[in-house]
Amino acid sequence: MFMHARAALFVFLAFISALAQDSASSKPQADPTPSLSPDQIRALIRQTAEKDMENDKRQRDYTYIQREEQHKLDGKDQVKSTEIKTSEIMELYGEQVERLISKDDKPLSDKDAKKEEEKIQKVIEKRKNESEHDREKREKKEEKDREEGRQFVREVADAYNFHFAGIESLAGRDTYVIDGEPRPGYQGHLKESKFLPKFRFRAWIDKDESQWKKLDIQCIDTVSVGLFLARIHKGSRIIIEQTRINDEVWLPQHINVKVDVRLALLKNFNVEDDITYRDYKKFRTDTKIVPIGEVQPQH
Repeated sequence: MFMHARAALFVFLAFISALAQDSASSKPQADPTPSLSPDQIRALIRQTAEKDMENDKRQRDYTYIQREEQHKLDGKDQVKSTEIKTSEIMELYGEQVERLISKDDKPLSDKDAKKEEEKIQKVIEKRKNESEHDREKREKKEEKDREEGRQFVREVADAYNFHFAGIESLAGRDTYVIDGEPRPGYQGHLKESKFLPKFRFRAWIDKDESQWKKLDIQCIDTVSVGLFLARIHKGSRIIIEQTRINDEVWLPQHINVKVDVRLALLKNFNVEDDITYRDYKKFRTDTKIVPIGEVQPQH
């Protein structure tokens, strides 16, 4: 789907997972206005997708905190172990960089903090010394990736039959609720679009700004990734939520992934990954990159 939805599909295929519960927990309110037609929905999704790609660009103007809480589950969906990582995300010389600032909500050891500082310095040195040829090569690759994102959006708009499910209020804002079911017999053109028939989704699109507020993507058939590398089982699910920042951009707020996967025909892995994003701050050109030891983990 939109730019982040494309990324979400990659996240889904990379993770490994647990049985999802039944569709959306709350039912949309009855819509007093005429229903949107499939063509109107398709046009709305394309418009939303274009805005989401613009959001993806504007996200680079912000630093923020990302907290990832990963639970490994047993066969009964009970938590066996938990790992928590909190990172600061920043943009350095056009490259988004993640700097780990705490593990399990505790400050990093001196050794780990030093590794993170060295990682940041390597990025800085690499970009400072980048040749004109390498810069042009990198920018061409980035533009190619963006174009593939646009093509993927077009594929999604054509790969699904859409149904207008009503209007629902989320965080005080009215949203159109759209269901997407794979179109029988659809043949995609991009490599990743071949997975689209394996997923259904529900999207909540902000009525006033045509920005997507929430996505609920469910795996409805076994997905094979690579040659015997992984098989993602039916029932795996990813939920993505966005929020409005500074009255100018919509950015990720929360992602929850439940995946049930079998790796290399050897072992099943049940994983639930919960990621939250907070403390968005507009990046300034005079922002100072300080040593890790000076950064205080935020809770």
